[in-house]
Amino acid sequence: MNGSAACNDGNGEVLIATLGVEPQVVTITLDQLLHRGCSIREVAVVYTLSPGVEEALAVIEAECVKGFYPGVQLRKAPVVSASGPVVDFCGEDELRALLRTLYKEVRRARQSGATVHLCVSGGRKVMGIIGMVVAQLLFGPKDCVWHLVTEGWHPGAERRLHLSPADRVWLVPVPVLRWAEAGTLLRTVAELNDPAEVVAWYERLSKENKMKRQDEFIRHWLTRAEREVVRLVCKGLDNATVAKVLCKSDQTVANQLGSVYEKLREWLGYPEYNVDRSVLIAEFAPYFAQMEERD
Repeated sequence: MNGSAACNDGNGEVLIATLGVEPQVVTITLDQLLHRGCSIREVAVVYTLSPGVEEALAVIEAECVKGFYPGVQLRKAPVVSASGPVVDFCGEDELRALLRTLYKEVRRARQSGATVHLCVSGGRKVMGIIGMVVAQLLFGPKDCVWHLVTEGWHPGAERRLHLSPADRVWLVPVPVLRWAEAGTLLRTVAELNDPAEVVAWYERLSKENKMKRQDEFIRHWLTRAEREVVRLVCKGLDNATVAKVLCKSDQTVANQLGSVYEKLREWLGYPEYNVDRSVLIAEFAPYFAQMEERD
């Protein structure tokens, strides 16, 4: 995220806002961005189809009809799952639908060349959480996530869609750790249409990276004798059995495992927990099983 939160005139700017039952979260955020000189050309409102939220959306629509925001288009983005319109987020299907909707709206704005402003203050908390996930996946350096703070307001208080200059209000930029910092990641994500594909791709990438690190430890950190001991231990053999298979004494196996634990502790970054046999097996049993499958 751009720390200075400067507005960009290039191809215009888009505000994407999650909506709950308080429409002023959207209108005040929009007012603040316009006051800063942002060239907002569209407001995309992401919402559920519950009566209270739909009433809030109608209030925002009325402000647009009144001409309060000339040149700003309102885009309605309801959250819809395979089972139909989402009323609330009570299960995995509803959350996946929310992820798809936010992903689609941010991707659409990004592909149009617009700078994205994402307000995550409205609606259920999970909408803000999923919004941050999407921002990490798709945001560029000029895009911003915003949190709106108004002094003295609380749920149920008198609704004020627009504040006066005397009112205290803060539009706080939220830091985003963006995948865009890595060119390959950005290009891959941008080419995928479904966020589920992004998640699956990321899991594969993480698994491959972990396998490479494990392979480096086994091949380059351990001696050949230690590798053989670790391989058998990861098969579930006790020290006595390992010693018998390798024609070694029990003490030699114990000494070699002690050396392995010290190296593993360093490889893991000196964790606070005890690095022992259980940690070794948990970390490398899947590695050896996968290596045997390849052979």
